[in-house]
Amino acid sequence: MGLFDGIITPIAGIIDKIIPDPKARDAAKLELLRLQGTQEMDQVRTQISAILAEAQSTDPWTSRARPSFLYVMYAILLWSIPMGLIAAAQPHMAAAIAKGMNDYLNGIPEPLYALFGTGYLGYTAARSWGKARGLEK
Repeated sequence: MGLFDGIITPIAGIIDKIIPDPKARDAAKLELLRLQGTQEMDQVRTQISAILAEAQSTDPWTSRARPSFLYVMYAILLWSIPMGLIAAAQPHMAAAIAKGMNDYLNGIPEPLYALFGTGYLGYTAARSWGKARGLEK
């Protein structure tokens, strides 16, 4: 929820209180919704342009980072097929595998997750800042 989304509801409430005419009130709310749609459309355009710029980059790290992450996610999702077959044939084995995976992921220290998240967000923020300043393509 963006800043603009958090403002819409209170402004709509104020419009209800200060504009007595129902037609004028509805027109004001429609204009408010139109402005919201415009901002959201601008955000989508910005996001798409960033994705396209990264995909067209000649830097192999930049152009392959997003697809590599998606391949990992595909592998995780596709692993559900053999896990389903294992669960059908040997439910205890599937439960043991799932427990082992959960134990492994829970065994990773929280600071390591925080470090990964901070590094990932820092990289994203630095790239966005560089693009906004015209330092990167």
